[in-house]
Amino acid sequence: MIRQAAAFVSLALACAFALAGPPVAIRASHLFDATTGTLRGASTVLVQDGKILAVGSDLAAPAGAEVIDLGEATLLPGFIDAHVHIDDEDTDNPYRHFHDNLLDTAADRALHGARFARKTVAAGFTTVRAVGSEEFVDVALRRAIAAGDVPGPRIIGAGYALGSPGSHCDTSFPSGKADNIAARGPLQGICTGADQCREAVRLQMKFGVDVIKFCASGGVLSESDPLEAAQFTPAEMAAIVSEAHTWGRKVAAHAHGDHAARLAVEAGVDSIEHGTLLTTDTLQLMKSKGTVLVPTRLAAVWVDQQADTFPPAIAVKARAVKKAHGEMVANAYRLGVPMAFGTDTGVSPHGMNAREFGLLADLGIPPAAALLAATRDAARLLGVDKETGTLEAGKSADIVAVAGNVLTDIRATEHPVFVMARGIRVTN
Repeated sequence: MIRQAAAFVSLALACAFALAGPPVAIRASHLFDATTGTLRGASTVLVQDGKILAVGSDLAAPAGAEVIDLGEATLLPGFIDAHVHIDDEDTDNPYRHFHDNLLDTAADRALHGARFARKTVAAGFTTVRAVGSEEFVDVALRRAIAAGDVPGPRIIGAGYALGSPGSHCDTSFPSGKADNIAARGPLQGICTGADQCREAVRLQMKFGVDVIKFCASGGVLSESDPLEAAQFTPAEMAAIVSEAHTWGRKVAAHAHGDHAARLAVEAGVDSIEHGTLLTTDTLQLMKSKGTVLVPTRLAAVWVDQQADTFPPAIAVKARAVKKAHGEMVANAYRLGVPMAFGTDTGVSPHGMNAREFGLLADLGIPPAAALLAATRDAARLLGVDKETGTLEAGKSADIVAVAGNVLTDIRATEHPVFVMARGIRVTN
């Protein structure tokens, strides 16, 4: 029976080769198994027509296959960043960034987004969740990348982030475009009351978003709102979550303050983004409900480093976040709260997403746990785990390789030596 099964597998592979383009065999001395969180020895991943055909330690390359031998390196699933802003990037001059946001059109943002998408996938991130994009630029980029018109990662897009009037997610300005404030309503994610919040969710979904994101608390890079303040009522949060879930969409809640985060968790959100001031009680509630923490450590460290460039009200918050955030993330890991990797890139420059790995390690999170957060666990949160997140036959050929043994040098993730996204070689 074993011989018959082996013969059947060989015949099936031979038929696949006959019907498709030439296969590619990618070899390295290590492979990170994201199904178990362990490191295997020398392994080969066989790829054809954008899919993984087989993975094994003694896998022979079939006749006619291209062989890519990466030597002393580690093969991993393509990395996943569950919190980016793909069409935006803060500059080292906050006033210049403010000015650009006033004057940029959707076309400008789309062109910026295409450039950022190329940098992101070249850094080894083959899937991202874009959690806030004006004028549905993330949805347009998602389509263009999927069609092969623009190089970039697979995008899970949120469209406009939902916010109450005057909140962290309300990007209205009192000057610049004359109709800016008047134009902000449910279509642009600004809503008041449960009924209007349901409308805002429905409008985002009408224009093709994959996930709903809302601002449950104040934020760091906005001047007037304290981090602790809840910016939606429990009824409004419940309306957002129930409407999104009815339509089969997950919900991410930006929340720094503990009270706001707890309200969001009780409303049934799928993930809490940032979580700076979360208490042990709220973290334990998240664990019991399966609510995922997306900690975005890179953002906390980056804004602290840039604090001197910010207006005073923002600088105070930026400096206060780093220590509290680090203690919260370490506590969340000790308690066993489910985590997914996210960076808030856009706050920091695109392409340096992998710095998050080392920053998590600095907080005591083992490299294998950080890698699982950026592969298998992030794929589950984003709802793409049947397509990517592990190196398994039948899944998308999203593959990254880094030099050496990744578990002994987690910061090797910052310099991938090979990237393949959906079977397309990005860098080698």
